Amino acid sequence: MSDLGRVLVLAGGLSHERDVSLRSGRRVAEALREVGLDVELRDADGDLLTALRQDSPDVVFPLLHGVQGEDGAIQEVLSLSDLPYVGSAAAACRLAFDKPAAKSIVRRAGIATPLSAVLPQSTFRELGAGALLDALVARLGLPVVVKPARGGSALGTTVVRSIDELPAAMVECFAYGEPALVERWIGGTEVAVSVVDTGDGPRALPAVEIVPESGTYDYHARYTAGATEFFVPARLDAATARAVADVAVAAHKMLGLRDLSRTDVIVDDDGVPWLLDVNVAPGMTETSLLPQAVQAAGLDLGLLARDLLAAAVARHHEPDASS
Repeated sequence: MSDLGRVLVLAGGLSHERDVSLRSGRRVAEALREVGLDVELRDADGDLLTALRQDSPDVVFPLLHGVQGEDGAIQEVLSLSDLPYVGSAAAACRLAFDKPAAKSIVRRAGIATPLSAVLPQSTFRELGAGALLDALVARLGLPVVVKPARGGSALGTTVVRSIDELPAAMVECFAYGEPALVERWIGGTEVAVSVVDTGDGPRALPAVEIVPESGTYDYHARYTAGATEFFVPARLDAATARAVADVAVAAHKMLGLRDLSRTDVIVDDDGVPWLLDVNVAPGMTETSLLPQAVQAAGLDLGLLARDLLAAAVARHHEPDASS
């Protein structure tokens, strides 16, 4: 067994991404057991705090997705419990989870990100949906992508190609959260770049190219085996591959992230990488992108997860360590 002691893998929760989180948790727990760690896998439920007080683990690997897992809430709970954990601190999670805020930060760093607008549901009710939708199209053009400003797994996300499709897309978005982020659609090659840091600084893993059968990388395409074709490494020339890696590492640093993240990028026809989203709790399922990148880099998921846990423990014991 490892000298890391007892590892707690947290999965589940109550977000729309509960099923994905459970699948991620099971996979990472099994990978850690295979490299000799003592692992407990448990749900993030109403008994969690009591369990943490009564039988405190030595280190935690949170694998909660969406609200609670990526908005800083579970990170605050673990900090309050004085437990080391893998992943970014609560404040950085809140920043990255807020897509408009994160886009603003990376844009100031010179990273291209699509033109967008952010509107809550109440604005449509109070000012009139028709006029606002017309203004959005006049500003952003078509197609656009409508998605919750805070969320993941493409839930509530719709590609809108005609103005007649826009009202239904807004309703779908608001069903999963608000405000709505309406973003100019960028055509090109979709890639995901995972960044890991086990203590020597953040580094990008090989980019994963995403080619969904339906043409849209939605929830079904993400988590249904065979619904999407992946190319690892992505079919990019050397200069473009370096550019997307640089974008992912820069975003990781600019947003104050640590340990691991995944940046979603579109490479347009001119080879320009456009940042779409930054994820602080990447999926770890059988079809998820970070494990594919880990394999392409010649790494073992269990050993990488073990090294991330070790880095979290070391950080926690530093005199000036932050939460």
